[in-house]
Amino acid sequence: MGRVNYCQGCGAIIQTNDKQEPGYAPSSALTNDTIICQRCFRLKHYNEIQDVPYTDQDFLDMIGQINQTKSLIVKIIDIFDFSGSFIKSLHRLTGKNEIILVGNKVDLLPKSTNLNRLKHWMKKTAADLGLVVQDVFLISAAKGKGMEEVKGAIEHYRNKKDVYVVGCTNVGKSTFINRLINESTGTKDAITTSYFPGTTLGFIEIPLDEQSALFDTPGVINRGQMAHYISKTDLKVITPTKEIKPIIHQLQQGQTLFIGGLARIDFIKGNKQPFVCYFANQLSIHRTKLENADALYEAHKGELLAPPSKENLSELPEWSTRSFKIDGDKSDIVIPGLGWITMSGEPATVTIHTPKTVAATKRDAII
Repeated sequence: MGRVNYCQGCGAIIQTNDKQEPGYAPSSALTNDTIICQRCFRLKHYNEIQDVPYTDQDFLDMIGQINQTKSLIVKIIDIFDFSGSFIKSLHRLTGKNEIILVGNKVDLLPKSTNLNRLKHWMKKTAADLGLVVQDVFLISAAKGKGMEEVKGAIEHYRNKKDVYVVGCTNVGKSTFINRLINESTGTKDAITTSYFPGTTLGFIEIPLDEQSALFDTPGVINRGQMAHYISKTDLKVITPTKEIKPIIHQLQQGQTLFIGGLARIDFIKGNKQPFVCYFANQLSIHRTKLENADALYEAHKGELLAPPSKENLSELPEWSTRSFKIDGDKSDIVIPGLGWITMSGEPATVTIHTPKTVAATKRDAII
């Protein structure tokens, strides 16, 4: 056995095999006096933070340490995938620390979205899930939108305390921190990395002033996100990169919509009505008769009905179904990590088929 090296930046065990996993460093770095992982190297020299995923238990152990601190917690969610990117156990782990909720990727929502109403909805939904938040912000980390306001809020609420940024993988947490660093310091030399004591899991520490720092925590993997069951190529197809253009399908009962080959919506009962689809613009939607839906899927999955592509069909968990009754209130049927369909509130019964780990839910319409 060779000796174990720890990253001097974040404390992760150094390994040379897998770039995606914590502690990766190229073999050539092992001869240096001070060994740091590639993630810390990129932070130190390029002001870039890369997300490193950990297992659910690693994450819980790590966040449990935040419970012992007096700090401000900034929780990042993907506004396009609220339920898929919400860490449900967070309230048990954060102690009495104040939390601000930041909805990222607001640039993807249609211009017609009422943002104040959306903020109220986020605050209420978080509270329903057991998380009381001090304040809610909507940003686009990629475009820099809303960052000034969040920066001001962090300063206000932290009151000279440390700040911990938490979020699931794929929510844009690293982009958020990178932008925060660059806008706050304007200089690459302001970044230092140091080891967060008492853990071999990588918290990255970014000094805010003489007494306090901002800690990046590794991205938590949420098994309810569609992203974990499809290939990187397919993920590009379902992930919106610009403003969503809603597509309206007028459906009659006995008709079915396929969202690629990843979800299926059957209109079981109700008068003819609009189904407004909010999905990535490049994702194809197919309409068919309910009686033909099973045969269509068997004949065309992985081709006409894609993603997933044919090579990746086997990675998808088996399907499960959920039925919803709509009556009176405008509602969204949400497929975590994929998008949602808005129903007008006219009486309707629909059945949703999704991979069983990615359960569809119903909520009050957010648009």
